[in-house]
Amino acid sequence: MKRNFGAKAVITPLPVLIIATYNEDGSADAMNAAWGGQCGGKHIALNLGSHVTTENIRRNQAFTVSFADKKNLIASDYVGLVSAKDVPDKLEKAGLHTVRSEFVNAPVIVEYPLTIECKVVSIREELGEIRVVGEVVNLSAEVSILTEDGKIDLGKVEALVYDSPAHAYRVVGEVAGAAFQAGLALK
Repeated sequence: MKRNFGAKAVITPLPVLIIATYNEDGSADAMNAAWGGQCGGKHIALNLGSHVTTENIRRNQAFTVSFADKKNLIASDYVGLVSAKDVPDKLEKAGLHTVRSEFVNAPVIVEYPLTIECKVVSIREELGEIRVVGEVVNLSAEVSILTEDGKIDLGKVEALVYDSPAHAYRVVGEVAGAAFQAGLALK
């Protein structure tokens, strides 16, 4: 038996994405966002509101996206709780450090093991949000999250996903089955 909840959008899982940019003065900024994902083989889309980070993306035409992980849960939540308008040194207060991307004009946050580096393809206002589409120019991963044959193991990342009905973070974990293979049993 199912229960109705009315007109509520619940798509899960929502990745916890840490969007990093450079401020006008060259300092690093980051925010936590859950409304984003892959929208093509080499493109990602983010739905953001009006933030310092959004203005930085417009100005720099670049950004990085790191996947928040269990190890950095507190810092990840913090950069979403405070605005750079009020706390300009929020990355420092969160204990996060950055290095300059080799590929785009945006910072890479050292503590996160998996980062996508993007250049802006489009920015437009849509449904009361600012939709940013970025072209992936590099994906970097810490060696510690790779399999023996050099592939990214999301189980090792312990990436966070946002559970919107519960207002909680959950961890991506075990493999449940083989994609494009499990269903072959029904052919």
